[in-house]
Amino acid sequence: MEQHIVEIIDITPVTHDVKRFQFRKPQGYTFIPGQATDVAINLPGWDDQLRPFTFTALNDWDHLEFTIKIYDDHEGVTHQLGQLKSGDQLIIHEPWGAIQYQGEGVFIAGGAGITPFIAILRQLQQDGKVGDNKLIFSNKTREDIILEEELRGILGANFINTLTSEAQPGYDHHRVDEVYLRDKVKNFKQHFYICGPDAMVAALPPIIRKLGGESVVVEL
Repeated sequence: MEQHIVEIIDITPVTHDVKRFQFRKPQGYTFIPGQATDVAINLPGWDDQLRPFTFTALNDWDHLEFTIKIYDDHEGVTHQLGQLKSGDQLIIHEPWGAIQYQGEGVFIAGGAGITPFIAILRQLQQDGKVGDNKLIFSNKTREDIILEEELRGILGANFINTLTSEAQPGYDHHRVDEVYLRDKVKNFKQHFYICGPDAMVAALPPIIRKLGGESVVVEL
């Protein structure tokens, strides 16, 4: 399994528990927007602890990027990632992933499940092909929303936020379920892209198919 040791060049907070990691790109390294890779921290005791993270950069950038939710409630890989600084190193492998853009449709993300869609939407914006794509983004609270300003700039009124644990003016307050999808989606004969917590990813495809959807893309 081919691997690359890469140096972190910048770490920036995105939300209260999400950080952006930018790191040097190996020569000739490419990926398809939406793809991920297996990542380890290049430190003793951590260099064999592989976890999947999605690229949020674009191929024509001069660096690679991950946008990662840090879980500090246990001594795991993301907690350790949260302790890193510029100059530290990661080990990355070859890209993989099932979520790739197949055409205009509805993106449904829960929390950190937005990450595969960040690169896809950035690429569509760069190519002038955002079209009528829609994003339904479910989070617990407003402060959990990742890249809200950027995503609103890309999608405008087609960026729909719903909060499950609090009510806020200007934001929906509803789980993404059959009732909610009936209200927010008028045409189910288009592509649906889903990424989020396991329960969401399992529950939504049967609902979408029940409502007439035929093309549902989820991470396997």
